[in-house]
Amino acid sequence: MDKKGKHTHILLIRLSAMGDVAMTVPIISAVTEKYPEVQVTVLTKKLFMPIFDGMERVQTFEADVKKRHKGLIGLWRLYQELKPMNFDAVADLHNVLRSRVLKKYFALERIPIKQIDKGRNEKKALNRAKNKVFQQLKSTHQRYADVFTQLGFPIEFSNPKPLPRIQLSEKVLGFVHQDTKKWVGIAPFAAHEGKMYPLEYTEEVIKALDNTNKYKILLFGGGTKEVEVLTRLANSYENALCMAGKLNLSEELQLISNLDVMLSMDSGNAHLAANYGIPVITLWGVTHPFAGFYPFGQPIENALFADREKYPLIPTSVYGNKVPKGYENAMKTIDFKLVEDKLLSILEPPVDS
Repeated sequence: MDKKGKHTHILLIRLSAMGDVAMTVPIISAVTEKYPEVQVTVLTKKLFMPIFDGMERVQTFEADVKKRHKGLIGLWRLYQELKPMNFDAVADLHNVLRSRVLKKYFALERIPIKQIDKGRNEKKALNRAKNKVFQQLKSTHQRYADVFTQLGFPIEFSNPKPLPRIQLSEKVLGFVHQDTKKWVGIAPFAAHEGKMYPLEYTEEVIKALDNTNKYKILLFGGGTKEVEVLTRLANSYENALCMAGKLNLSEELQLISNLDVMLSMDSGNAHLAANYGIPVITLWGVTHPFAGFYPFGQPIENALFADREKYPLIPTSVYGNKVPKGYENAMKTIDFKLVEDKLLSILEPPVDS
């Protein structure tokens, strides 16, 4: 691969989940900024493709793993569809069975392929109950960057360059109506209950913000049950609006990119907001940033944690899907007044005298 201006086309594989896909954005940005000869094609699910809209020299390709590209025959079909794009290298940032099968197909053409080292053994040591090794592991962003280094494209991302804010469409403006109020995004759900702040505590935070009459509170979520819960919450407070079920991901990203702050669990919304340089406050239950999934470019002061003195087995898993008996209420050790104060410290920073 000639670094002297020759076009270099890299296939990046990251199929799921949303947060992991979103975390590729700062790395891709750093690569394309440092190496103007590089073009990146992101292979991912259709749902996640809007995450990369507007990125320079970045395009997406749909992996339809449920239908067209399902199984070995489907993956061979996918490879045949990708082959004419003439990739110079493959960055596998997923490293699962599907991507390993694709790796074998690309190896037929002797295309350089590097795969992410997920650090599974280190993560097991961090999450196990006995002989826990409680220490910061390499971030997922760094693990992604390592793959590009192995391909010959080392990057620095100490000074992140966020994605630009997206202009709001008439449809989105029709829902939120611009005024002088600051916008607070709240995404109270997560894939697993071990990562969810109690909804009654979230409602206390919403109530406190609503009482000021200074903020517009935009509630994010997805799925029928979440829409019902968020609709009820929004209807209970004058300044709260439920965005769930009304917008597609592209439209949600318009809103997220224009927020003043995002309050999120350890979930995809945190990473989406961080990509636009939005201040993100994250709440951590049975998971922990030490596993490497902290939102990009966010100060650790913006993270609020369950009490590890009371719940010393934290973290219990990478994804929050393992909640030991007695740990169901770990999130309740994060006082909602603390969450409120953290939000206000960002929304109304103290003026230097």
